[in-house]
Amino acid sequence: MRIVMCVTGSVAAVETVKLVRELKRQGFKVKCFMSDGACDIINPYALEFATGEQVITKLTGDVEHVTYAREDLILVAPATANVISKFAYKIADNPINTLLVTAFGYNTPIIMVPSMHESMYRAVEENIQKLKHEGIVFVEPRHEESKAKFPSIQDIVLKVERNTSNGDLAGKKVLVSAGATYEDIDPIRGITNRSSGKMGVEIAKEAFRRGAGVTLLCGRVEIGLPSIFRVIRVGSALEMQLEVEGQVLDHDVFLSAAAVSDFTLEKETHKVSSHEDITLQLRPAPKIINRVKVINPEIFLVAFKADYNVSKDEIIEAARQRMEESRADLVVANDVAVPGAGFGSDENQVLLIDEHVRKVPLTSKEEIAGKIMDKVVQRV
Repeated sequence: MRIVMCVTGSVAAVETVKLVRELKRQGFKVKCFMSDGACDIINPYALEFATGEQVITKLTGDVEHVTYAREDLILVAPATANVISKFAYKIADNPINTLLVTAFGYNTPIIMVPSMHESMYRAVEENIQKLKHEGIVFVEPRHEESKAKFPSIQDIVLKVERNTSNGDLAGKKVLVSAGATYEDIDPIRGITNRSSGKMGVEIAKEAFRRGAGVTLLCGRVEIGLPSIFRVIRVGSALEMQLEVEGQVLDHDVFLSAAAVSDFTLEKETHKVSSHEDITLQLRPAPKIINRVKVINPEIFLVAFKADYNVSKDEIIEAARQRMEESRADLVVANDVAVPGAGFGSDENQVLLIDEHVRKVPLTSKEEIAGKIMDKVVQRV
C-alpha cells in the first residue's frame, strides 16, 4: 500500500517522523508533501530520512499533484485550520491543497488529523462537518489544555489501516471482552488474575481494521487502549456479566477474550485487619459465556479457554467441553505454561478449534488476532 502524507504548519508536525516510522512498520510506503509552515517546524530532511523518498515542498513541471493524487490514500497529519478550510471550498493555492483537490476529483480516500488551538477548532467546525459530509474521514483530536491536540499515533495508524483494508467486516458489529475482572475483598484489597488484556485488545483492533463497528468491554489491562472505538470499562465479574447481557443482542459477533473471575465473594465494608487470620468464602461465579446464545442465538460466539501445563489432547477436550456448554462457534485454547506465551506476553501459542483443530505456533498476539478474525470472516 502506498500513501501520501501531507504535513502542514502545526507544531504537531514534530510527531510526524514517529508516525511515518509506525506506518512503515505496518507495511505502508509513504511519500511526503510539506507546507512552508511545516518546513519552519521540522526540516524536510527528517521526513526524507524517515520515508526513504524525496519530500515534495513545491510543484514543478513533473505535476506532482497529479502523479500522487491516485495513491491508495492521502493522509493530512497534522491538518491545520488553514488547510481544512481551503479544502472545504476546494481552493488549490499551494502544493498540499492542490494535491487534495486533485485527489478528491479522483475519489482517492482522504484522512485528516486536525491539530490546533481549541478556539480555532471550534471556528472551523462547520468546514469539518462539510468535509465529513463529502466523505472525508477525520481522526478526532485529544481535547486537552484548551487545545485540539494530535491524537495517538496508534489511533491514526488504525484509521489508515481501516480505510485501506478490503473491509471484509464492514457493516458488522463486533463485541470483544478483554482483561481481568477484579473481586473486592475490602475497600483496599481484591482478587484478580494475571491477564494483561493484550489478546483482547489486539482482536478489537483487528476487527476495527477490517471495517467492523467495535465495542470493547475492558477489565483491568496493562496496555494503553485506542480511543478510536467504543470502550466500556468494567470491574467485577458481575459488572462484566451485566454489560455482556446488555450488549450481545445488538452485535453480530462476540469474542470473549476476557479472563473473568471464576469466584466471587462478599465485600467487607471496612478494611480487614492484617494482624489476624481471615477466611474468605468464595462462591463460583456464573459462566457468562453460557448466557450469550440464550440471549442471542444468532450471534457468532468465540470462546477462549486457558489451561496450565496440560497435554494437547487435554486442551482440546476441555475446549470441546467449553464449546458444548456455551454453544460457541469457535474456541481459542492455549496453555499459559508454554515458555514465552500466555499472560503478559506479546506472543502466544494457540489452538483454533471448531469442527477442525488448527495449531498456531508461537507468534505475536497481533498475528494471532488476524488468524482468529480470518476464521470469523469465513463463517459470518
